[in-house]
Amino acid sequence: MKPCNMTTAPTMTPLSAPPVANDPRWARIVTRDRTADGHFWYSVSTTGVYCRPSCPSRAANPRNVQLHDTLEKAKATGFRPCRRCKPDGPSVESENAALVAKACRIIEESEEASSLAELADAIGRSPRYFHRIFKTATGLTPKDYAAAHRAKRVRQGLACGNTVTETIYEAGFNSSGRFYEKAPEMLGMTPSHYRAGGVDEELRFAVGQTSLGAILVASSKKGVASILMGDDPDELVRNLQDSFPKAHLIGADRNYEALVARVVGFVEVPAIGLDLPLDVRCTAFERRVWQALKEIPVGETVSYAEIARRIGSPNAARAVAGACAANNLAVAIPCHRVVRNNGELSGYAWGAERKRKLLDRERSSCDSSSI
Repeated sequence: MKPCNMTTAPTMTPLSAPPVANDPRWARIVTRDRTADGHFWYSVSTTGVYCRPSCPSRAANPRNVQLHDTLEKAKATGFRPCRRCKPDGPSVESENAALVAKACRIIEESEEASSLAELADAIGRSPRYFHRIFKTATGLTPKDYAAAHRAKRVRQGLACGNTVTETIYEAGFNSSGRFYEKAPEMLGMTPSHYRAGGVDEELRFAVGQTSLGAILVASSKKGVASILMGDDPDELVRNLQDSFPKAHLIGADRNYEALVARVVGFVEVPAIGLDLPLDVRCTAFERRVWQALKEIPVGETVSYAEIARRIGSPNAARAVAGACAANNLAVAIPCHRVVRNNGELSGYAWGAERKRKLLDRERSSCDSSSI
């Protein structure tokens, strides 16, 4: 009997992941990332189409996918454009941006406030869809945007010397009662007082010294209106004068210096906390950002993108950075706790090194208090 020829089963070599699956752009396709639209395209050999990253079609097998840096390269495959995502045309994001820009022009050029339904009808979208894309693009609801624009027109009108009555109606207010109800929030003072450039507004202030340099605190009757930090006390006073050129500044008040001591104490030992009445003068969007900053716990940091997400405007990270830069209430509104996505420090009105020391001190203070 002849021995049987024994054959050895072939060794199975594990299949390696296709190159596309290892490309970071593939993850953006899987998640249908609309922000990737316009940056690259992809084609699918089994269906013979090319798409934009946000295509809502069923996800393709990455082995059948090829990525393209330009639309021309995607077309060069000879495939047809996807009928669902229409990669040859403008992206949904750019279309929405154009619609929002149109709505902003309508708001800014209208004599009277338009309703949500009227604005949505003007751009050919449903009120719900329009509200969502407007807030995503601007960080504000259409109503808040209109209010902010109206406040801007009020400030410009009063600054140009118009009478209060002229300003009321040019800004689109239907009644003087409604205007005077909103005036303190928009201007931080009465309209006549603002028109006079803040003449006779009293601001009490004092300068203290911390281990991080000089600090100036100034308050109106409503609350703390400014906290400035720097190296030169005299320069801080000049900055305060520039910010409130017609206000009456009152310094060297022993009672007020006690409040400055509280701020100094917080800078030195952040764990004690800082709760002050504030006179916040800002836009509606800045107010939302600043409120989110105040909710960041001592010793922690978040990114600009995270703040944008928390206020319901995930695409407004740059606007958030602008709101942080506009903050004139150092440490009371802790913009120093906002960092880049990778955790690195970004700019800070009172110096990046001072920002680093503030954060280090806060972390150290929290660690000590937990022992």
